[in-house]
Amino acid sequence: QVQLVESGGGLVQAGGSLRLSCVASRSFFNLGWYRQFPGKQRELVASITSANINYAESVKGRFTISRDNAKTTVYLQMNSLKPEDTAVYYCKGTDVFGRNQFWGQGTQVTVSS
Repeated sequence: QVQLVESGGGLVQAGGSLRLSCVASRSFFNLGWYRQFPGKQRELVASITSANINYAESVKGRFTISRDNAKTTVYLQMNSLKPEDTAVYYCKGTDVFGRNQFWGQGTQVTVSS
């Protein structure tokens, strides 16, 4: 059974930093971070493949995604956090051509003003 396990969420003051980690039970072509606000659909925060890194406009310059060489662990370094970054953050692993997608259970990030 494929598993992705996130960690690193928590409560931080505005302007602070957090580092999220996601450990997968196997490697993936694409690893990404998404977030979900109450009552909203999940949205892409950042994703990474061997050839490409994508960021949502709202996090560019503040968040950095990285992964290990084995392609089983992905990180999200979040700096200069804002209250509007408060959400549940999910890790997703996707195989090549999007054939299979797996989600983690999510981790809460709360930024106080």
